[in-house]
Amino acid sequence: MKVLLIHPEEARGKYNFKGIIENECLDLEYLWAILEKEGHEAALWDGKIEDRKAADVIDAFAPDAVFLSGRDFQENFLLEYAAYAKEKSPDCIVIISGIHAQLCSDRLMKPFVDYVLKSFDLYKVPEILRIHKTKEAPDLLGAMNDICFQKDGNWISNPAVFFDINRLERPNRSYFDAHPDNYNYLDLPHAAWVRTAYCCPYRCKFCMRNHMNTGKYTRRDIADVVEEIAEIKSDNIYIVDDDFLYDEERILTFIRLIRKKGIRKKYICYGRSDFIATHEEIVKELADIGFYYFLVGLETIREKDIGKYNKRSTLKYNEESIRLCHKYGVHMMAMFILDLDFQRKDFTNLYRWIKEHELKHVAVSIYTPEMGLPESEIYKDRIISQNPGDYDYLHLVCKPENLSVKAYYRCYYRLMIRLFLKAKRDGVYDFLDYGSYIKDFIKGIFRPKA
Repeated sequence: MKVLLIHPEEARGKYNFKGIIENECLDLEYLWAILEKEGHEAALWDGKIEDRKAADVIDAFAPDAVFLSGRDFQENFLLEYAAYAKEKSPDCIVIISGIHAQLCSDRLMKPFVDYVLKSFDLYKVPEILRIHKTKEAPDLLGAMNDICFQKDGNWISNPAVFFDINRLERPNRSYFDAHPDNYNYLDLPHAAWVRTAYCCPYRCKFCMRNHMNTGKYTRRDIADVVEEIAEIKSDNIYIVDDDFLYDEERILTFIRLIRKKGIRKKYICYGRSDFIATHEEIVKELADIGFYYFLVGLETIREKDIGKYNKRSTLKYNEESIRLCHKYGVHMMAMFILDLDFQRKDFTNLYRWIKEHELKHVAVSIYTPEMGLPESEIYKDRIISQNPGDYDYLHLVCKPENLSVKAYYRCYYRLMIRLFLKAKRDGVYDFLDYGSYIKDFIKGIFRPKA
């Protein structure tokens, strides 16, 4: 069969960060390798980097099946492309997967969708393709975990089960290799994704990552990870686990094997401030082998938020982790949450704290109750947007507690302008069109969203 793998764009406006942060479609590349092994022909379309329209690719490739994967804020695009594929060819098998499908499969159960895959078990896809039109399909599908499917006009939802990441093939990176000018992470060009674990061992309330894979943490053999890194045709590696800085012995083994193989690359990874703050020697060793960015969820500068978010860390750890990153030359991408109870002073205080601690790389996100999480129930009476495209951490989807929506957006845009101007003074993000972004933020101040 001919299978088209689709990763939709994240937005159709200015803030799609094309050329700034572009994430490799790793799950689709895993599936590509699995499909090839089963004798299928596959092609990939990534809306984040493509100039071609998805509809044109569907028309030209004429797939027998379309597999789409994405997040909640990509839901509109997932369904748009699924509907188009089914309209062009009613016999085309349409499958939707990804984190959104794991948490909110019911939102994707549409007449033009044949299957929703609720787990990371991509080996289910060739099974589905093999049995889709056979006489045994109803019985076989009924016994297959991890999927939702249509039967007699109704949707059947089978339970999702844990998937062991060690079962995965090496991804087919031919699409990544064919686009050497894309898949950048800020100033690191052509950064290849490497996943060494699924799920997260922590339980922060705001995060969907610890609900992936039925909430069970699974990790790869670290020697196999190093072998994969050695094979990748890129000097920059983005380890996308949540999070990589977790097991001291595993990290030490990683460091030892990287040195043994003589691998010299630059690395990006997620890590918690409490781990960084309490493992100075590991931070030093990681910096020595090429770790360039630590993506750290500092989240807040307010003590009360630590418990509220179930962060299981401290503000002192946040400060110490910054100090150690400065000391050993690792760039911290400090990530903060703009809480819904923020007052004007909180936006100002956050900027002052960032400046005081000499943080050059900062990302701020508007608090967004993720679809499908228990937290979303708490905020259900305050929802002000039903558009899944707004669940991108750049928009308010809930009514703020202490400010009007317009006043909150004004404070948000003022903060963004100050952070952009600070970054410009600090000499980071020189590849950005600062003027264009700041002009749009200024427009947001004077014409904030209602």
